Amino acid sequence: MVRLGFIIGFIALLGALLSGLAAYRVHDQELALDRIALARAIDVHASLVQDRLTERELLARVASGLFRAPSVLKPNMLEPLRSAIYAFKTDFVVAGWVARLKPNELAAAQTAIASAGFPNPRIRTYDDKPIDPAGVTQPIDVLLDLEPRSNETKGLPGRSYDQDQVRSAMLTRARVEKRSVASEPVALLRGDGPIGIIVAAPVIPEGATEPAGFITFSYELSSLMLTNDDMSLFAVALKDPRREGGELVANDQGVVSARTTAADGAAPSATRTVSFGGRDWQLGYYAKTNSARRAEQTAIIVAAIGFAITAMVCGLFGYVAYNNLRLSREIQVRIGFERRLTAVIDELNHRVKNILAVIQSIVTRTLRHGSDIDVARELLIGRIHAMSNVVSLLSESQWQGVKLKGLFEARAIPHADRIAVTGPDIAVSARAAQSLSLLFFELASHSDEGLSLVGKHPHITANWTVTNEGAGEVFYFRWEEFNTSEATRRPDSDFGLILLDRVAPEALGGTAKRYFTDVSYVYELTAPMETVEDMTERDRTDKLSAPIRPARKAP
Repeated sequence: MVRLGFIIGFIALLGALLSGLAAYRVHDQELALDRIALARAIDVHASLVQDRLTERELLARVASGLFRAPSVLKPNMLEPLRSAIYAFKTDFVVAGWVARLKPNELAAAQTAIASAGFPNPRIRTYDDKPIDPAGVTQPIDVLLDLEPRSNETKGLPGRSYDQDQVRSAMLTRARVEKRSVASEPVALLRGDGPIGIIVAAPVIPEGATEPAGFITFSYELSSLMLTNDDMSLFAVALKDPRREGGELVANDQGVVSARTTAADGAAPSATRTVSFGGRDWQLGYYAKTNSARRAEQTAIIVAAIGFAITAMVCGLFGYVAYNNLRLSREIQVRIGFERRLTAVIDELNHRVKNILAVIQSIVTRTLRHGSDIDVARELLIGRIHAMSNVVSLLSESQWQGVKLKGLFEARAIPHADRIAVTGPDIAVSARAAQSLSLLFFELASHSDEGLSLVGKHPHITANWTVTNEGAGEVFYFRWEEFNTSEATRRPDSDFGLILLDRVAPEALGGTAKRYFTDVSYVYELTAPMETVEDMTERDRTDKLSAPIRPARKAP
C-alpha cells in the first residue's frame, strides 16, 4: 500500500512538474508570438501612414511647382490644376489658393472673388469680421480660390489667414523656410467641423525671393492616421502637440476627439514617429487585447489538462508533443508570412521607383528646350494621366498585366471615340503596358493637330496581330491616320519622337517605323511576343500572391 502510494505520489509529482513546465512554455510562446505579431502590425501601419503623408506632401509640392503666380489677380486660379490635384486621389477636404496681397491689391482681389461667383467677396478676418482696407499697411494672406466648390465651401474665399493663430503660424513658417509646412490640428471648414491638418506649400515666382502665395490642402485627421480598421490588433492615438499629456483619437465613425491621458493610466503598447510638413508626429498604439491575460488563460487550460491526464503518462507526452508541433507550425506560418510581406513590399517599392523614374523622365523632357508652358502643361497632365490610368488597371489586376484594349479607354486616350480598334484582346505585362500606354497617348494627342485633307477630322485605325515567325510569336502593331498628310499634320515633339522611335521599341525589344502615304500617316511597331507578355514577371507576381502553407514534415 505504501509502495503504491509512493508510486502514485511519484506519478502525481511528475505529472504536476510536467504540466507546470508545459504551462510555463505555452505562456511564454503565446506571449512572444502575440508581441511579435503586434509589433509587426504596428510597423506596417506606421509605414503605411508615413507613405500616405509623404504622398500628400508630394501633392502640395507638385501643385506649387506647376502653379504659376499671375501678374494680375484673376478668378479661377486653381482651374489649371484641377485635373492634376484630383488625379492624385488623396481625399483632401479643401484645396485652396492663398494669395499674399499688398494693401493696394485688396480692391482688385474683391473684384476677382466676386467675378468667380463666390457669395461674399469682401476681404474679412477668418471669423467673418470685415477688414477696413485703409487700416491695412502690410501684406496679408487671403484665400482667393478653392476646390471643391460646394454650398459649404463657397463662403470661405475672401477670408484672411492673418487673424487665425494656427493658419497664420503655418503660413509664416512656410514663407520663412520656403518649403511645405503642416499646421497643428485644427477644425476644418467651420468651428465645429472635423479635426484635421493643413499643409501649405509656398508659390515663389521665378526670380523672386518672397512667395506670391500658398497652395494649401486640408485633410481629416482620421484618414491620415488610418484609424477605421475594425480588424486591427490595436487602436491608434496621435499625441496632441497643442498640450502636454493630450491625445487625439477617432471613433468607428471617424470622428476625432481630444482626451487627456492620466498619469496612472495605461501606457501605449508602442509609439512610432512619422514626418509630415516639416515636423515630427508621434503615434501611440494601444493593443485591443491583453496578451498577458490571454497567455495566462492558455497556460491555465494547459495545466488543467495536464493534471487531468496525469495518470496517462503517454497521453501527457503525446499532448506536449502535439502542442509543441502546433506552436512550431504557427511560428513557421508567421515567419513565412513576414518573409512574403517583406518580399511584396520590396517588389512594390521597386515598381513604384520605376514609375517615379518614368514620370521624372516625362516631366523633364516635356518641359525642356523652352517649350510653350501652356502646351507643355497640357501634354504633361495628359501623359501623367495616361500613366495613372495604366497603374490603376495594373492595380486592379494585381500587377499581372492588363488587356491591351483596356489601354484605349476614353479616360486616358484623347479622341478615343474616333479610333477603330481591332485585334486579339491579349494581356500585356506591366512594363509593356506602361510603354504602350504612353505610346498610344502620344499618337492620339497629335492625331487632331493637323488639318484634314477633306475638311473633316482624321479617321484613325489601330490594329495588331500575333503571328508565328521563326523561333517564336511576333507582335505587330499598326496605327494609321487617314485624311492626313505631311503638310497638314503638326510634327511630333522631341519627346514624342524619342518615345516613338527609340523608347517604346527598345522597351519591347523590337523595332518601329513611321511614314506618310498618299492619304495617311502610319506608325508600325514590331516586337517579340515574349517581351510583350513577359511571363517571368507574371510568374513572380503569382508567387508573391500565393498563400502561405505550413511545411509538412515527412513521415
